[in-house]
Parts: sequence; structure tokens; C-alpha cells
Amino acid sequence: MKSTINKATPQPKMYETENDISQNRRVEISALLNQRLADAVDLQTQMKQAHWNVKGPHFIGLHELFDKIDEAVEAYVDLIAERIVQLGGIAEGTARVAAGRSRLEEYPLTIADGSAHVEAVSKALSTFGHEARNSIDQADELGDADTSDLFTEISRGIDKWLWFVEAHSQATK
Repeated sequence: MKSTINKATPQPKMYETENDISQNRRVEISALLNQRLADAVDLQTQMKQAHWNVKGPHFIGLHELFDKIDEAVEAYVDLIAERIVQLGGIAEGTARVAAGRSRLEEYPLTIADGSAHVEAVSKALSTFGHEARNSIDQADELGDADTSDLFTEISRGIDKWLWFVEAHSQATK
């Protein structure tokens, strides 16, 4: 398996813990979690961008939906960050760190129409869901069933939100 740690980045500080996962594994798992944390923080801000700026005939429904997704993603951010700390790592969740690490595409800042936001939000959720599913396998390979389970929970939630958003563009004509 390819290591999740960027070789150019110094080894992160790890706190002592009685957790029985080896420190070397905890370092790798924390790096994986911090990558997803960056993506999740970015996703959360993208949901707020959509929530604040959506316009059109379906405004209120989309405005409220994007806010509910933001709240769910905020909970995922917290789950990921707390798992890092449980393993003795440091959750690196500032906006600047997230901006530098996120694997999500930049959210288009000039869109207003509800259908354009549906498309942009769908893409962001799909990308994040893909990364969460990859993280399930990576956590399994690192021997951390708890982190794998955390990503399974997040993946299920993201798929539900993607379904809710895509339903706005899947109606037959």
C-alpha cells in the first residue's frame, strides 16, 4: 500500500496514548484522517457558499437543503478531528490548511441559479464520497477497523445527501 504521508512534510507530533495501535500506524492513520479533514472542512464551506448564494424558483428548498448538508458535514468534520486526537495526533483543521490540502475542486463563486448549485454541490459531494470510500479501504489496510467504520458512516451519509441533491435534476421532462 502506498503511504498516506507526504514525504516532504515533517513527521507530525504524536502524543503518548495507551491505544494499542502502534505509533507508526497511528502516524499513518492520522495523516489519512487529516487529509479527509481538509476535504471535509472545504466541503463544509462549499455547502455554505451554495446556501448563501442560491437563487431561483426553488430557492427556499435548496437553501434549506444546503444548510442541512452543511450541518451534517460539520458533524463529519468533528468525527474525523476527534478520531485524530484519540489516536494521539493533532487535528489540522484550519481554513488555510484545508485550502492547501483539499482534493475537492474549487467551488464556482459566480453561480446563482439553483440548477448550477445542484450541479456544483453534486460534484463536491461525489468527490468527497469517493475519497471517503477510498479511506475505508486504506484504514482497513492499516488495521484500524474503527477509522474504517467512521468512514463507512460518513460515506453512507454523503451518499444520502447526494441523492437528495441529485433528485433536483433527475426529474423526467
